[in-house]
Amino acid sequence: MAHDNRESGQLNLYIKFLKERLYFEPLSATLHYNLGLAYSSKRMTEEAISEFKQAIECDPTLSQAYINLGGLCFQKGDLDGCIEANQKALSLDPKLAIACTNLGFAHLQRGECEKAILYSRQAIELDPDNLQAHNNLAVAHLQADDIQASIDASLRLIALNDRFAPAHYNLAVAYRMAGNAEKAGEHYQKAKTLGYPVEEGFEADWNDAG
Repeated sequence: MAHDNRESGQLNLYIKFLKERLYFEPLSATLHYNLGLAYSSKRMTEEAISEFKQAIECDPTLSQAYINLGGLCFQKGDLDGCIEANQKALSLDPKLAIACTNLGFAHLQRGECEKAILYSRQAIELDPDNLQAHNNLAVAHLQADDIQASIDASLRLIALNDRFAPAHYNLAVAYRMAGNAEKAGEHYQKAKTLGYPVEEGFEADWNDAG
């Protein structure tokens, strides 16, 4: 607890320092951006959004400000804002894998499978070890009822990290949909062992798979 209090105190001092600097340098994109990051660390969402927007006003090419702004929009449930911010970041830097990953996930939440697949594949091309992008791709294929493509995506993910619980859960779902009860149960148990949350009574349903 003392450690947490010390870190909180240091963060408050840092915020005070940045605000004082901004008094003399109000058009500094870097100072606004750093203040946005500090506010984000304190979960002061509205203040962070305001600072990232001001950073963008000072420097419209600051792609990381759009990335962070998009993340905060997502936290607020503003998928349109999240997508708009990440698209802007990607237009500034087409090699930003994180922007593609975020776009894939946001479109996935909206049930827009084709766009989710497109951006997830783009993210993987830019960053082949991107676990979240592989997972987004697997789920998007599931939503699109392309079971084999989902299985393939999850198997590639497990090859990168066998302890990534969501991949095992996605495989359990996909194999069950494919009628392979044995593999569905195997990956379900693996996901459960790795701590993937499951609903009460759900395990009985898996035991009846196939």
